[in-house]
Amino acid sequence: MPIIVDIDVMLAKRKMPVGVLADRVGITPANLAVLKNGRAKAVRFTTLEALCEVLECQPGDLLRWEEA
Repeated sequence: MPIIVDIDVMLAKRKMPVGVLADRVGITPANLAVLKNGRAKAVRFTTLEALCEVLECQPGDLLRWEEA
């Protein structure tokens, strides 16, 4: 998939466990795992906004495109 999800990178930079992020964003750890492992087919803007707010970052810090 040419869209790469870098949530793990931001979690490491913020020294935040996955469970804490899921709780603060308001999604289940299982759904967060689907998203961060690149298996999600879509992401809601409200979820992306919450991720950016909690991680204090921009959407481009979490998502990037790579040529296949």
